[in-house]
Amino acid sequence: MPIYEYKCNDCNAVFEEIQKFSDAPIKTCRSCSGKNVEKLISQSSFHLKGSGWYATDYAKKDKAKEPDTPSKPPCAGCPSC
Repeated sequence: MPIYEYKCNDCNAVFEEIQKFSDAPIKTCRSCSGKNVEKLISQSSFHLKGSGWYATDYAKKDKAKEPDTPSKPPCAGCPSC
C-alpha cells in the first residue's frame, strides 16, 4: 500500500498516511483538526503486506538440513541405551 505525505497549511504539520490508491485524499489535519490539508508530491514508498513474501521470493531454496540430534543423552549403566 502506498504511503502518502500530507501538510497542513494552518499549523505546518507534516504527516504520512498509508492509503489505498482508491482512497480519497485526507482533508483534516491530525494535529490541529484544520481543513487546509494538501497532499505533497514526494518520493513514493510502499508497505508490503502478507506472509511469505520474503520466503517465496528471496530465501535460499537449497538449504542444507541439519542432522538430527538425540533428545536425551544415553545413560551409562542402562543396557537398552
